[in-house]
Amino acid sequence: MSNVGASGRASGGELEEKIDLTPETDAKLEQSSQLAQSGQLKEALAMMAALEKRCRTGNDTANLKRVCEASLQYCKDAGDDELLVTTLQTLATRRSQKSQAIRALVQKCIPWCVKGQFEPLPVPDGHKKARDNLVEALREICDGKLFLEAERARLTRCMAMIMEQEGDIAKAADVLQEVHVETYGSLSKREKVEYILEQMRLTLAKKDYVRAAIVAGKVSRKHLQEENMEEYKVKFFTLMAELHRHEKNAFALAKDYHSIYSTPHILSDEAAWKVALQSTVVFLALSPYSNEQQDMMNRVKEDPNLEKIPSFHKTIQLLLKKEIVKYPMANQGEMESIPSFLEGGQDLASFWHESFHRRIIQHNVRIASLYYKRIHGARLAQLLGLSPDQLEREIASMVSDGTIYAKIDRPKDIVRFAAPKTPESVLSDWGADIDNLLHLVETTTHLINKENMTK
Repeated sequence: MSNVGASGRASGGELEEKIDLTPETDAKLEQSSQLAQSGQLKEALAMMAALEKRCRTGNDTANLKRVCEASLQYCKDAGDDELLVTTLQTLATRRSQKSQAIRALVQKCIPWCVKGQFEPLPVPDGHKKARDNLVEALREICDGKLFLEAERARLTRCMAMIMEQEGDIAKAADVLQEVHVETYGSLSKREKVEYILEQMRLTLAKKDYVRAAIVAGKVSRKHLQEENMEEYKVKFFTLMAELHRHEKNAFALAKDYHSIYSTPHILSDEAAWKVALQSTVVFLALSPYSNEQQDMMNRVKEDPNLEKIPSFHKTIQLLLKKEIVKYPMANQGEMESIPSFLEGGQDLASFWHESFHRRIIQHNVRIASLYYKRIHGARLAQLLGLSPDQLEREIASMVSDGTIYAKIDRPKDIVRFAAPKTPESVLSDWGADIDNLLHLVETTTHLINKENMTK
């Protein structure tokens, strides 16, 4: 009669009998260990296979885990990597295998191929194939099992690192994208963010910018503001800057660098915050005019740290004044020499240089439209230091963007910045002026009467 140690529940709702095989397991583990040490590995594994079946069918999970782990250890001690993978796959795919046993098998093998959380275990060149095969076998075992989702995520990242080390970045990115880590409940928030950032890094390295933008949308900006997420916040916006640099989106770059600048540990490092704030100012200057851009520029202007970098402070002041700015600006060379401006190659640096000139021209045209209702094109071109053709192109571009209202009369060479008014708007303006005048007369009369009464 078997000893009953505890009860499980069968699929029909009946209680399953659990057999305690501890004495038999202890004896056979000792016996099989001696066989393995004496070189009789197959005999030892055969003994363990029979015992594994008895423990599995007898619902003795504790001893089942011991038997499975011992079988793997014998293969590892013998140095037979191929048999280790075969034994692992056989035990993990047994019919009605217990989830605790599968988890024990995976956790037993992970330290043999993974260092720390996800780095591949350093091995001699001759053993790299065996390590890689073990990682792949473990990934297959974990696939589709909720109780091993965290292990699968770490093993997948390990496999991606192996492929990256071998120079196959595209394949590494594809492997890492298979895991939708944001849906995993067993991983911490930090692990999820770290994993998604790694997906972003590899997709950017692969130059798959569309996929990188999709992956970036999985990261919550709110979570990045938390105190223990500063490192990930800087890494995230550094990667976003790489994406936006490819898109040549100057305003998005300004926001990326300002987010890096506003991180507490960056603000505590003078060299780091200066680089970030300088980049913010430069890309704000390169951004197309908009209410959001002007709002951000005014907020940056109020930052006391900006006064510590005078050239960049002066740039913000010039662009916020309603005055024509001379091109090139006195400190433009310094702004165009910062690392973030030059990053991306000579072609991109040339694009930013041309954009700088266009933004100054657009600023000057916008200022002229505030002071003139109409002006001769030749005179305006002279004021802005442009050729008539260049001036016409920029005005046309700004009108198309909706930045200003303008009409050019070519035969008369007149540029009109004032929009024509409808009769209704003229009448409304006249009525408003009359109301203001009557109010002023009434107020003045009241004050005169009040003065007379006090005498």
